[in-house]
Amino acid sequence: MKEYNNLVKDIKNKKFLPIYFLEGEEPFYIDKISTLLEENVLYEEEKAFNQTIVYGTETDLDSIISLAKQFPMGAERQLIIVKEAKGLNFDKSESFENYIKNPQSSTILVINYKYKALDKRKSLTKQLNQRGYIFSSDKLYDNQVPTWIGSLCQSSGLEIDEKSKALLAEFLGSDLSRIDNEVQKLKLILRDSKKITPEIIEKNIGISKEYNNFELRKAIVEKNAAQAYKIIDYFEKNPKANPIVLTFGTMISFFSNLLIVHSLPVKTPQNIAKELKINPFFANEYITAIKNYPLKKTTLCISYLRDADMKSKGVQVSSQATTKDILMELIYKILH
Repeated sequence: MKEYNNLVKDIKNKKFLPIYFLEGEEPFYIDKISTLLEENVLYEEEKAFNQTIVYGTETDLDSIISLAKQFPMGAERQLIIVKEAKGLNFDKSESFENYIKNPQSSTILVINYKYKALDKRKSLTKQLNQRGYIFSSDKLYDNQVPTWIGSLCQSSGLEIDEKSKALLAEFLGSDLSRIDNEVQKLKLILRDSKKITPEIIEKNIGISKEYNNFELRKAIVEKNAAQAYKIIDYFEKNPKANPIVLTFGTMISFFSNLLIVHSLPVKTPQNIAKELKINPFFANEYITAIKNYPLKKTTLCISYLRDADMKSKGVQVSSQATTKDILMELIYKILH
């Protein structure tokens, strides 16, 4: 994210804004910016008298503004960080809007407005935007996560191939903080080699490079029944690492995308990647899939998946049926 990188650069160069309003559904960037300011605004010896951390659940806006208007003691600046601020009613606070127009120059006010966003139609949001005080952190879509992992690795001085990105995205989901922690852990383990591979991931994070949803999808696309059944058998023996809900999510997403591909007038890898907003590396899977799964069969597969999902929740299924039984039946229907 360019805006984030520019903000980080300015903070490290001691070019501070008087207000940082950090909003949005993705907490990763909000935490990163807030922590970076905590580390860079004040020297350690200045923090005792000039750094204040308050919680929105325990204070109100008038008290925060009162703190912000105070002067630092024995330092050039004071830092006020407001955590858990989503319960504060900024949109209706005239005093906060007035403070934005004329903030205390020696105060750095940081507001962590996680999981919420200000009403863009309101005057307050316009005032914050005009002055460059607002940073919006939107949640990534699942198909954006592998690209984000690539950017994270690049900024960390690491190399990573497409399959490794897919493995990490599948196993870690869209929890950017967790992904960042794992990537930094791999960086320490790798030392001089700097290249993340499926083998490195399997050894150090616990994701099997052969038995995962990525490989199950590949086996289904290629109609490789023997490999698909092997993977399901592995899933049954390692249920915590391979929850059935994740398997269903991966498969439903794939066949739903395959429906879209069937409707495309131009079915080249480049056009498929563009329309599905996926990495071109994965587009060839859809080229193979449209040959093995005509439109009618694709629709049936989605129906099979929905039925299997309901069975996994105990609906219209024998109480003795295991997760493996449900998956085996599903794969048999899909492949035959």
